Amino acid sequence: MVPLNVQSPLGRPFKQHRLCLRWDTEMHWKVFGGRWQCPKENEVATLLSSLYGSTGEHFGITKTLQPYRNEMLEGLRLKAISYPWCAFSMWVLLEEPCRDHLCGLLHHVDSQKEYATPSLFLTRSGQIHVQLQGENGLSSAFLSQFTVPLGLWCLISLELKGRMGNITVACTDGHKDPLVYSSEHIFSIAVKLDDTDGYFVVGGGKFIKGIKGFYGPTMYYRSRIPSLNLPDLQVPQLVRMVNVSGWIQTCKEFKLKVDHKIADSCSAVTAKRPDNSIDVYTELILKNNPGSTRAECSSSETFSKPLRRMVAQVIKILCDKYGTVDPAAVGRALYAAVLRKLIRHGSVEVINRLMAPLLQAGCLGDNRALHLSSVFHSSGLVKKQPYKAWQLSLLAAQKDCRLALLRLGNLHHVGDQGVPPDHDLSYAYYSNIAKQTSSDRLSPSSKQTFVESIFLNDEDTLKAQTNENDDIFHWLKLQARNGVADAEQAIARMLFWGQQGVTSDIQTAVRHYERGATRLQNPVSMYDYAIVLLTGQGVPQDVPKAVTFLKKAMEQGFAPAITALGWYYEQFERNYERAAELWEQADLLGNPDAAMNLGVLHSQGLYPGQPVDKVKAYKYFLKSAQRGHLNGGIELAEIWSRGIPGYVARHPSSAVLWAKWASEQNGYLGTVLRKGLNAYLKGNWFMAMIYYLMSAECGFAAAQFNMAFLCEHNEGGSLNPAFVTQCMLRYYNLSIQSQYPASYALVKMGDLFYEEHTRGKRDLSDAAEMYKEAALRNDPQGWYSLGLLVQEGERLTATLLSELNLLQHYFSDKLTLLTTLYQRCRDSNSDEAHLPCTLALLTSHLQSIQTLGRSTVKLLSAVAVAVATLSFFRIIPAILRQRSVSGQQNSAPSDASQPTEQEESSEV
Repeated sequence: MVPLNVQSPLGRPFKQHRLCLRWDTEMHWKVFGGRWQCPKENEVATLLSSLYGSTGEHFGITKTLQPYRNEMLEGLRLKAISYPWCAFSMWVLLEEPCRDHLCGLLHHVDSQKEYATPSLFLTRSGQIHVQLQGENGLSSAFLSQFTVPLGLWCLISLELKGRMGNITVACTDGHKDPLVYSSEHIFSIAVKLDDTDGYFVVGGGKFIKGIKGFYGPTMYYRSRIPSLNLPDLQVPQLVRMVNVSGWIQTCKEFKLKVDHKIADSCSAVTAKRPDNSIDVYTELILKNNPGSTRAECSSSETFSKPLRRMVAQVIKILCDKYGTVDPAAVGRALYAAVLRKLIRHGSVEVINRLMAPLLQAGCLGDNRALHLSSVFHSSGLVKKQPYKAWQLSLLAAQKDCRLALLRLGNLHHVGDQGVPPDHDLSYAYYSNIAKQTSSDRLSPSSKQTFVESIFLNDEDTLKAQTNENDDIFHWLKLQARNGVADAEQAIARMLFWGQQGVTSDIQTAVRHYERGATRLQNPVSMYDYAIVLLTGQGVPQDVPKAVTFLKKAMEQGFAPAITALGWYYEQFERNYERAAELWEQADLLGNPDAAMNLGVLHSQGLYPGQPVDKVKAYKYFLKSAQRGHLNGGIELAEIWSRGIPGYVARHPSSAVLWAKWASEQNGYLGTVLRKGLNAYLKGNWFMAMIYYLMSAECGFAAAQFNMAFLCEHNEGGSLNPAFVTQCMLRYYNLSIQSQYPASYALVKMGDLFYEEHTRGKRDLSDAAEMYKEAALRNDPQGWYSLGLLVQEGERLTATLLSELNLLQHYFSDKLTLLTTLYQRCRDSNSDEAHLPCTLALLTSHLQSIQTLGRSTVKLLSAVAVAVATLSFFRIIPAILRQRSVSGQQNSAPSDASQPTEQEESSEV
């Protein structure tokens, strides 16, 4: 016998149980063998992969990082929190110096809303402020010894090696050797960097404004420091392709020549005048630019070229009229001249000739011209250049152009033409225009129009459009004078917001509000009149009178009046208890403003007896947004863009959708939409297409539908057939990606896919999918088109039939399925579709009969003849009786057919 040598437990070898494969993982390994690999994790985090035009406000790109899934990488990251060894790099083009104490470049905000490691800011002097956070919560910072130059793309690189920080800036114009600056600093504190705590922001954020310029690709090397070859520095390929700096330099040179031309033209006009006076602007131009220079850039040379004749003519006209002019006024006049030529000629060919003056107007400061040029290049009405279109939109958005902000928000939301979707970047643009939309509503003007989703195939809505001289509008005015409250409200609403084709006239709208409130005692009119009295819009502010009307409307149980009265107690009386009580009462009635106001109270800690409660505020904002409140949607989007640690996770995609919804209510977008609709109603198809194109590229679904609709009908045949097809594919496809796509667009997309199938480019599954979506919306054309596909031998998938609740017909014969589809088509409650669907159903029944024997066919034929004969003899007497009755009605006195005043009122 051999004795066992038993080792003590502490002496036995350790088995790492966590390294053993789970059962499912082991089976996966056995099946796939060496072909199976663990998912790769990138140690380099991309904070911004694209370009961002910053307006210098509180908007930027928010990014969060997650812990590594790999245990080894995560272990290294945790160890590096107290001794970071990493690097950050970002591209920046600074257009203007920072006007505030600090402007955001890249900053890190932790879960306690404190600046964490690292935070990079630009100072007024152009230096870089680098701030890091220590383990004890204290922060330390240093300033670079150099300044960031204007007008050049600069690579800013921050390297962290424990307590040592090195900031390097390399700037290049793409031609000369880069300018390289560097500063190094050793911190006295133990630096802490937990990159999964809080969030990173590229640009401006909630607590700081961004720069006025452009941000480029921004990278974070989480666990290593890359080597930089600064002497051979090249800007990223994307930056070169968009070439914003090239436009800025060319535009700068063109502006200088325009200054010379203005000085020449205006001084010549001044010399002819008796007083021979010279304005300050012209005097400065003449003083800073000697006569030899002006002669060198005279109109006979620089502006004699065909591409610059138009701007020279505009300068001459303005100088003759005013004696002096500034470049911005030239840009506005040039854009107006381009629009006049587009209206006059009304053809696609003229667009190419007008592109040069349009770009010149954009260079001189008219952002509308930049946006229009961008959509021309994007759509293909001129030579399709996606990067040029992107460049022009960036330039306009950086100048805070609302339509350009909308276009870039949509571009980065859906992705297009080589631009991948980026929800965080999209939100940066949408949040900007959403905030502007909120502030624009507080100051309505004639430049704004209420946004209406009107589709050009909706004949009923088109007939309801009116204006101040239209019969419908005059009829409503007559009804309002006769004391019809609904007519009074409709007139006031149209005039105040500029709805249904009526031009905004706030003063007249206020008179209608007053008449409805005083004469009719209507709660809606009393509320509306009280609001304008409280805010002083179109009428002198009169708070006591406003409160009187609000209390009267409240007595009638009108929820908005209850909310407005609570707002009065909060703003004027500072009585938060009474305000909260009224808002709680209105919230129970489903009022969106009440929920919004309660959310503000909880978020700011103003709710009586309760501390700040971000979670409760979030719930009220959510409720308010779901009820359709604009600011509620904005606040909800902001929360979802960052999240609430421990309570609300980040939802960047949902944040974009809410910010987009709020942005698309902007009154300036509404004005462009209204111009497009007015042009269409007046028969100006070409200008309707131009205005709808400007709106469609902003992502507005109704405009995208209308653009495709106009291309489809191609009035006058002025559009190239290839462009028509591409236009329909592009804009119908974009419109059906909205939350509530039009069934007409779904059917048209199915037709386009079907046509591509006939050319051998696509199978019919895509067409069937589009027809299915239309059929689910009870569109008879969807059911009919699915029947045609089945007739052609296409087999519908089980999934598709299941969604249509027709899975039981998957194994049925073709005629049975056809009969069911055409029955659904016939029963869709559409008068227009009833006859064709019935004929198709009859055809399918006849085909079914043909499959029967001869004797059965003869029997069915005899029965059919008998039924038809009996029906004939029953229908004829009924028709004769109906004619007799109608004849008696026609012989009645004419005054009996006139509607009474009460009937007319009820119709309205």
